[in-house]
Amino acid sequence: MRPTSQQTILITGATDGLGRALATELAARGATLFIHGRDDNRGRDTIEEIRAVSPDADLHWLRADLSSLDEVNALAEQVLSEVDELDVLVNNAGIGTTLAGDAGRLESHEGYELRFAVNYLAGYLLTRRLQALIERSAPARVINVSSAGQAPIAFDDVMLEHQYDGFRAYCQSKLAQIMFTIDLAEELRERDVTANCLHPATYMPTKMVLEGGVSPISSLKEGVDATLRLVVDPALDGVSGCYFNGLREADPHPQARDPQARTQLRELSDRLCDLPRAVHSA
Repeated sequence: MRPTSQQTILITGATDGLGRALATELAARGATLFIHGRDDNRGRDTIEEIRAVSPDADLHWLRADLSSLDEVNALAEQVLSEVDELDVLVNNAGIGTTLAGDAGRLESHEGYELRFAVNYLAGYLLTRRLQALIERSAPARVINVSSAGQAPIAFDDVMLEHQYDGFRAYCQSKLAQIMFTIDLAEELRERDVTANCLHPATYMPTKMVLEGGVSPISSLKEGVDATLRLVVDPALDGVSGCYFNGLREADPHPQARDPQARTQLRELSDRLCDLPRAVHSA
């Protein structure tokens, strides 16, 4: 990888918690940053906060609601129109097991189960839409911020319309991210682009954790250090298709290693996102 000061990096969900702290660290290292969020005011506050620490930071704001695939497509179009190269994509945005005041099943704009849509499908679609740009920018990296909470995907009820449980929905969406990471790594292994995912830390003091009514266990710094390592560590050049628990490589749920399940998920994802197969088979 090129030095961080020469890289262009896109971080989704960068106006709070892990994403915001990671952006602050990368700005201090001189990276050109594209900061995504869904609220312009929070975006402005984030950029002002980062510039207070790194006055010369090269920062760019991207607004999109990832619960709408139309807005994800618009986000991709904006990136493609403004970015000549993309060295690192960090799919960090997500929602937890519950939203404030509502533990019931919710749906995205397209009518998909909300956690599956935001935590997984949005990152899947964004990555696929930006994949050609990332490949042209090689050496490059794709990093999916997943979780140690993983549940197998029941393909006969992916949208959890029966016996819904927010924890299961969250864990299913996070396993889907890992399955996609392994698939992507295999696709790109000859193209000098790596794809890895991680559980950054356990119950950091982020908005997602606090809204879920959970007491923090890990510090935010632990999560930032683990994620930053996947972005910048030269020792990981060529390392791809791995799931990390913090700083250590770990074994994901067995379904992640099932090629048939990954194929089933990929075909479902392409259909839900209205993507032609050719978008990632060329």
